[in-house]
Amino acid sequence: MSWLLEKINGGLVRVFLIVVALFWLVPTIGLLASSLRSPEDMSANGWWHVFAKPSQLTFDSYQKLLENGDITNSLWNTVLITVPATVLVVIIGALAGYAFAWMEFPGRDWWFLVVVSLLVVPVQVALIPIAELFGRIGLFGTIFGVILFHVGFGLPFAVFLLRNFFAEIPRELLEAARLDGAGELRLFTRVVMPLGGPAIASLGIFQFLWVWNDMLVALVFTKSGTQPITVALQTQVRQFGNNVDVLAPGAFISMVIPLAVFFAFQRQFVTGVMAGAVK
Repeated sequence: MSWLLEKINGGLVRVFLIVVALFWLVPTIGLLASSLRSPEDMSANGWWHVFAKPSQLTFDSYQKLLENGDITNSLWNTVLITVPATVLVVIIGALAGYAFAWMEFPGRDWWFLVVVSLLVVPVQVALIPIAELFGRIGLFGTIFGVILFHVGFGLPFAVFLLRNFFAEIPRELLEAARLDGAGELRLFTRVVMPLGGPAIASLGIFQFLWVWNDMLVALVFTKSGTQPITVALQTQVRQFGNNVDVLAPGAFISMVIPLAVFFAFQRQFVTGVMAGAVK
């Protein structure tokens, strides 16, 4: 009898989770359906009518999107900002995390406390000072300036996360590699990096999603020609409030790319998040 109750309870939990997931996906499904409808159909009724009339589905809106130079250029700018900002944070954070975890140098613990204290600094506090600094050195309004800002604010969390993960690596393993003649660089690339794969993947996903979906920093530090997709879509809404046939597919593409990245690395993400929870 107990096994029957457990099976029923397990089935109810699965049904509940499926229902929650479907409700969570409703905005995504609605945006996809809207992006595949004509402006006339969207103005006539809601997106859910597409299930009753599948003939409304069309890729004309995506064709118009590709013909919109502002949107396509901003999408490319988003890639140029997100990929370097993610790669630099992962590389520099991994090197610094290894140094704080396993290398001895003066003031190591105090420097790590300084890095941890930077986690509480809000982005809004640094917008105006850094904007003035970038303006003086000629980086304001450039893609490189936005990358530097994201790298600077992404590093404290990266160092904190990877240092704590690397510190859980057994000391005996590192000492055995040193006895075999491995230097610090070889030890980092051949031992620490492979073992830290889950944490590095988690960090990369966090950083990628944060930079890709950012609008505040891009709105302040970019100008026409260097704007990412988030700012470009906001500009389109402000200037052309009725061009839903361009906004809907643009918003869906902007959303589906980070979703694809997350699902592609979800196994490593879960492993990295759970690392250290069970010993």
